[in-house]
This record gives sequence, structure tokens and C-alpha cells, in this order.
Amino acid sequence: MKLATFHPPGGAERIGAVIDGDSRIVALQAAHEARYGKRSPALASMQALIEAGDSGLDLAQSMAAIGGVSLPISDVRLLAPVPVPVQIRDCLCFELHLKQAYRRAREVRAAKSPDPAAALREMEEKNILAVPQVFYQRPIYYKANRFSVIGTDTDVVWPPYSQLRDFELEFGFFTKGRAADIAKPDAAKHIFGYTIFNDFSARDEQVLEMSGQLGPAKGKDFDTGNAMGPWIVTADELTAPYNLTMIARVNGEEWGRGNSSNMHWRFDDLLSFISRSETIHPGEFFGSGTVGNGCGLEQMRFLKPGDVVELEVERIGVLRNRVLT
Repeated sequence: MKLATFHPPGGAERIGAVIDGDSRIVALQAAHEARYGKRSPALASMQALIEAGDSGLDLAQSMAAIGGVSLPISDVRLLAPVPVPVQIRDCLCFELHLKQAYRRAREVRAAKSPDPAAALREMEEKNILAVPQVFYQRPIYYKANRFSVIGTDTDVVWPPYSQLRDFELEFGFFTKGRAADIAKPDAAKHIFGYTIFNDFSARDEQVLEMSGQLGPAKGKDFDTGNAMGPWIVTADELTAPYNLTMIARVNGEEWGRGNSSNMHWRFDDLLSFISRSETIHPGEFFGSGTVGNGCGLEQMRFLKPGDVVELEVERIGVLRNRVLT
């Protein structure tokens, strides 16, 4: 099942099931009112549905089958699946991206010095901005700004302090249930569903601040900087998340392509590690980190104002955003 948060024409925010080859959307609460003559708390929002657990999903599935309450998806505005997630943790799961991005980050930092060639040599000799060994020992992650989330076809307003505009091709999952110390064999039970994530990045700011060995901060945390969507594909429908083709396009031109089969750390690794002595709550989002070849930095190609970025992940869909200044 594909579940979305949307605004119908002239209506309030609601959740729906995407049907008929992604061409229509069923307003789940309207379906419930048509069937039972009353509203369901579980269908009040995507967060409420996630918190309702398996019984909520069963209810949504049955409501999606009710006719007469669907709309053409072209008539609605899709929001982020969970407009304000309870938590965002973005992880580093793809080794190739790190290798390529760190190499380019050295070039960006060196270019700001009086002698770029000498600065680049020094960083290479001292292993500065290289893949840290801790990446191979445990999952690494940071907590992103959950208040800066936007959905598909919503513009990204770029911060004036940055000139190196970049995207990141990722996908990830929302959690269900409440648990700590999750064992890897049990991790799949705590995945509600999957969506696409574009972790827009102010690369010039990020490269500078990361030299302080903390962050990222302003390289990531700006309004409209975290795009998610276009919807959630529930875990029961996407049962094989580790062989998905991932493609990034800018203005229709393919800029990068990868596959989720190349994840060094998988989602069960993330849940098992991060939940150690820490409770994971329903509706948290875990990002995969950028797939190899999944950002402009890896090619030293950056976005211009007006560029349209499309991220496609097989069996999920396409997340589309335009970058403005």
C-alpha cells in the first residue's frame, strides 16, 4: 500500500491511499465516514496511523477499497508523508559515496587556500577528509532538522550564505512500535514503510563546519532543506529493499545512478545499533545516507537556481523539487 499526506482542493490536510497506478488517491477518513458514519482517530494523520500499528494498517487497507471517495492525484497537493517527523536520523550506509565525496571535499577546501595544490597534498598526506575507520566499525548518523521537511513538488529556498547547492539521493524508513535494544532478527518488525529522501546540502558551509569535528549543522539545517516523498510504501509491499535502482536527474538529465544492494550497513544494522539503551518511537525516520554517485559533489557539479531535481527509487516513486534562491 502507498500512503500519502495531501491537501485536496480547498480542503484541510488529510491522509490517503494511492491507487490505480498512482493516478488516484482515496481519502481514508472520508471513506471511514462513508462506511461507518463517524471518524476514526487512527486516520487523523499519518503519525496517528503509524501509532495505531498493525490494526491501523489493516483499517487503512480496508478503507482504500471503498469506492466513491477517491480523487485524481493531479488535483491534490502532496505533502511530506509525515510533515513533521518525531525524529530524523540520517545515517551513512554507502561506502562508495563516502570515498568519492571526501575526495571532492578535499578539493573544495583546498580551493579556498592560497596554494590549492599544496593544501590538497597536505590533506592527502595527513589523511584529512578521508573515510574514517569508525565507518567500518559501526553505523554513523546525525540528527537532522525535523521542522524543515517538505514534500514533492515543493520549492527549496536556498540559504544566501551558500553558493555550492547540492542534493543527496537517499531513501529510508519510518519506524513503528516502541522498543529499545532491538535484536537484528527482530528489526523488520519495527519498519512501517519506506520513502525517498533528498538531504539538500550547502556544501561550502558543510565542508568548513565539519573541520570542527562536529555537525553537520548549517550545511544541512535550513528551512525546506529536507525533502521526503512522494509517499510511504508500506513494508509489507516493499519486502526486498536491498536491490532497488536509485537514479538522480537534474532538469531531466541523469546525473547519477546507484543501487541499494551496495549498502555497507543495512536497516536492521541501524535499528539494532541505534536502539542500544535508547527507545525508538513510532514515526521516527531513518535515512540511508547517499548512494554512490548520488550527489553533485561526487562529480563536482552543483545546482543552479531554477534547477529541478528528481530522485527516483525503484518501487517507491519519484521525489521532485525545484531549487530557488
